[in-house]
Amino acid sequence: MEIAMTKIADAAGPDRRSAIDARGQQVDGAIQRRRRRPGIVDADWLVLRELSRAIDTHAARLAKMCRRVIDLGCGEQPYRAYFEQRGIAYRGADLGDGSEIAITPDGRVLAETASADLVTSFQVLEHVRDLDTYLSEAARLLAPGGKLLLSTHGTWLYHPHPEDHRRWTREGLINELQSRGWKVESWQAICGPLAWTTIVRLTGYCYVLRRVPVVGAGLAGMLALVMNLRAALEDGITPPAIRDDNACVYLVQAHFTGE
Repeated sequence: MEIAMTKIADAAGPDRRSAIDARGQQVDGAIQRRRRRPGIVDADWLVLRELSRAIDTHAARLAKMCRRVIDLGCGEQPYRAYFEQRGIAYRGADLGDGSEIAITPDGRVLAETASADLVTSFQVLEHVRDLDTYLSEAARLLAPGGKLLLSTHGTWLYHPHPEDHRRWTREGLINELQSRGWKVESWQAICGPLAWTTIVRLTGYCYVLRRVPVVGAGLAGMLALVMNLRAALEDGITPPAIRDDNACVYLVQAHFTGE
């Protein structure tokens, strides 16, 4: 979205360019707010809400030991505020020219070695083709004693941005990290199978309903309200042992050992 807005703005005059830039900021702001505080009429409300809460909790704890964060594959930087409001210097890194730090097409991050106390990666890893380069760059960016905070999907629909390569079991994700020199310190399972099967169905229903003229959006919102409440109830009664091994999203904290 940001790259597209930039290209359109460059082709316009100064006044038009300013208007387009302002519109782009509004769009990005809306995306950031939805990711941090989703509405109950959003089909992915429960997943986004629980992930947002978990990231906020980690940010509060990590602020005691981390002063510099690089968000690797930052996109619209939805969780930036969680770190900046706690005095952590945040820099986003991504492809293109819409972030403070550029990532080259071959995956290199144009930032100094050991320039971060914390590297974050939120819902990015499933889109990465070359895991070795991505995770080695994350390790290079970290100062000694630095941490990695990473979330990715256990289960979800295909969603290319611009590609979509993987889903993980908890065991598989931990192994992917440990086999590349990372020591997983903690992990959290977000939304178990009773909930995410309801959410996936809701996503499909909403996609169809919103294509119905005039009344479709309203019907989708009402259905989302009911099914989201159902999903929250279902997740509340899901035994942890089932959720832990069958989650929609996994959030892990790790440090690099090189072993």
